[in-house]
Amino acid sequence: MTRFLGILSFMLAWGYTAVFFLILKAFLPLRKNVALKVTAFLICGYLADSIIYSNDAGSLFGTMFLFFLYVLLFYRGTFMEKLSVMLVFYPALIAINYLMLDTGGRLFQIVTQASYEEALRSPALMLISSAIHTASLLLRLLFWIGAWLILRRFLAKIPSHLNIKTWLIIDMLILASFVAIFTIIYFMPEDTTIVYPICGAAIFSSFGCMYLAAYIYDSMQTAYRVQQMETQRDYYKERITEEERVRSIYHDLKNHLLVMESRQNTEETRQMAQTLRSQIEDYEDYVHTGNDFLDIILKDKAAKAREKQIDFSAMVDFNGIDFIEPLDISTIFGNAIDNAIEASEKLPEERRLVTVRAERVRDMLLIAVENNILPGTQAAKGTTKKDRFVHGFGIPNIRKAAEKYGGQCSFQQEERTYRLKILIPIL
Repeated sequence: MTRFLGILSFMLAWGYTAVFFLILKAFLPLRKNVALKVTAFLICGYLADSIIYSNDAGSLFGTMFLFFLYVLLFYRGTFMEKLSVMLVFYPALIAINYLMLDTGGRLFQIVTQASYEEALRSPALMLISSAIHTASLLLRLLFWIGAWLILRRFLAKIPSHLNIKTWLIIDMLILASFVAIFTIIYFMPEDTTIVYPICGAAIFSSFGCMYLAAYIYDSMQTAYRVQQMETQRDYYKERITEEERVRSIYHDLKNHLLVMESRQNTEETRQMAQTLRSQIEDYEDYVHTGNDFLDIILKDKAAKAREKQIDFSAMVDFNGIDFIEPLDISTIFGNAIDNAIEASEKLPEERRLVTVRAERVRDMLLIAVENNILPGTQAAKGTTKKDRFVHGFGIPNIRKAAEKYGGQCSFQQEERTYRLKILIPIL
């Protein structure tokens, strides 16, 4: 039985390692080398089972240094992010390990009234000790599984989206519990139960800081999105007014040109008329989608594409599609076309092409934005911009706008083409 419990304890310990490794991996990405990933997992097994002994400065600071070195070597991210991993996770790790070890030892003494040395000489006592140790490992594993289930939706939001100042604030908040747990363990009182509340506070602070980081990220994202959409709304309202005025001028001007050509049929006059026509022909190619707001967006993006020598075409029929709010139209088409134009700029001029299609297909609205790309390009979710906080919201905002109406997004990348496709049910 003792042998079985030993095998079970071994499995529980590595199961706990796997969960803790998964949590760290969700917080910071691992380096891409497969050998490094395997090595990182094996070393994590040693570090995850770390036990800090009281009044032992070597184990106290040595293990902390090894944990930080482990994060530096095997994980990607900035120095501040890696420091935050150590400050956030290590106190919780030490606190949980200490609580499981100490409560297990106390339970053994209460049940057997024997010392650990006596247990080594008695098979019956050794069996009890093994059973308590296995139960402690199981509780520790269940705790971290629960922590993973609670924190996983927060962990995915945090990495690489907060600036240095925000990380400093979070690190300063967690520093109090970090110092407290190390101080209380180093200067261990005779009654070790006094340490339990400090351990609990360290665990709560660690998880609370992860939630705080996710909350700050959500707040910054929401504030940016609101600001961006309000700017777009005001801008396109002004453009609608301007386009109405220009259309009126265009019709009058075209009539003037016809009169001028008929009265003065000279080569100079014809050349002047042709020049004027070329200057206003952009307005003659105005895209009529059935939605004034969308007309302005496409007109604006077409002009932007022409400035960058990009062949832009739009075949959009929005007649009868009146349930999508203007801001959502701006979010979907504006971000999608901007991403396509940005990708096209990297191509030779003869291959710069952006195509926009939107039409009703039975009871669905199909929107497709397609652009050419360089062979081998990794157009991650439609954007190649480096500033992930500012520019990384384009695709998520498109997805949220589509999901708001029960729709969905899909991305298709071939050797030389990238396509964003959106399907929205027509209400």
